[in-house]
Amino acid sequence: MREHTACNGKLWSAVALTFALLGISGQTLAANGTCERIVVTGNAQYPPVLWVDPDDPKRLTGAAVELLEKVLDGSGIHVDALHVGPWSRAQEEVRSGRVDMLAGAFLTPSRLAEMDYVHPAYMDVPSVIFVKRGKAFPYSGWDDLRGKRGSSLVSNSFGAAFDTYAADHLEINMVPSIQQSFELLARERVDYVIYERHQGLALAAQMNILDQLDVIEGSLINEALYFTVSHNSACNSPALRAALAQGMHRMAGQGEPRRLLEKYREIWEGQFAPAPGEEPTLE
Repeated sequence: MREHTACNGKLWSAVALTFALLGISGQTLAANGTCERIVVTGNAQYPPVLWVDPDDPKRLTGAAVELLEKVLDGSGIHVDALHVGPWSRAQEEVRSGRVDMLAGAFLTPSRLAEMDYVHPAYMDVPSVIFVKRGKAFPYSGWDDLRGKRGSSLVSNSFGAAFDTYAADHLEINMVPSIQQSFELLARERVDYVIYERHQGLALAAQMNILDQLDVIEGSLINEALYFTVSHNSACNSPALRAALAQGMHRMAGQGEPRRLLEKYREIWEGQFAPAPGEEPTLE
């Protein structure tokens, strides 16, 4: 097996076992030196962009997966979308090069030092502040979050400006799943949850708690979402980066990202929307 980087301890053993279970034996190189298979992962709590495939929990599905397949169509490169665990673990696997790409990431200084970004971005993602219904507070800017208890997904970013402000001034409890954040909010153990608007609403619908949440007006934070390639990926080459950039420009020009988002929003809702009359699961 061709290893991307030196491996260590239990983490590599777990990933190697996962790769073996998936039948991913390593990177196969074409005659021109380009990898014939790219392994991609990402935030598995990101519908309709990305989520765990209900038919195969070792894999991911969503708009980002099909978009990447279309971006690389004609290049001879096969896309394997692998579920490696929580978002923090997914980022570590890509940083190390054991996985080649992230299927969606905001631009941050730390990631720029570790990954190449594929331009253009494939969508703008609005993040917002969720509160329990009836518990909204006056809000005119980030300063209004001081002294309040927040929650979000561990290792998540909302852009460099907010991340820096939050680290210096805010109390945000970072948890392994955004469902946990919403549960903390429902029990009033936190005052707000910050997360991507559409993804948060989709997950709240899955939990059947939409009628228990409000979004604070004016709390919008917009960030561009990109595909990224690890600096340590054995597949990171000028040929791959060119194929990704050319394909992404082609897809963006055709409006494909928006079409796929709508397609997978319907797929998500069809699979996970609560049945009519079903009672909320959190009180």
